[in-house]
Amino acid sequence: MTNVTVKALNQLRVVGIIEGISYVFLLVIAMPLKYMFDYPIVVKYTGWAHGILFVLYIAAVFKVTFMAKWSFYKTFKYLVASLIPLATFFLDRELKNEANAIAKNNLSPNTVSLEDIKV
Repeated sequence: MTNVTVKALNQLRVVGIIEGISYVFLLVIAMPLKYMFDYPIVVKYTGWAHGILFVLYIAAVFKVTFMAKWSFYKTFKYLVASLIPLATFFLDRELKNEANAIAKNNLSPNTVSLEDIKV
């Protein structure tokens, strides 16, 4: 895996956090404003923003699935996380650890290991 995979994982992390924030905002702030205070316009615009972020999150999950060669189970877990409030926040640590592990194992193009030298 390459640095491109690390970049895709970090993109998924960012989109996941923003999507999670929009979901919590929609449920905790916008919905009560609509039903308790008769202010539906907040749900309209928050819902639009959350819908766009949801689609971006799904696209980012599939991008990482193909780049990092995730299993069906792992892909399914991240797709279901988009439906559960706060789940994307809990999975963020796993994504961060995976990105760090990939970055740690990658060598720069100018690095030569002893195993690469044939005598």
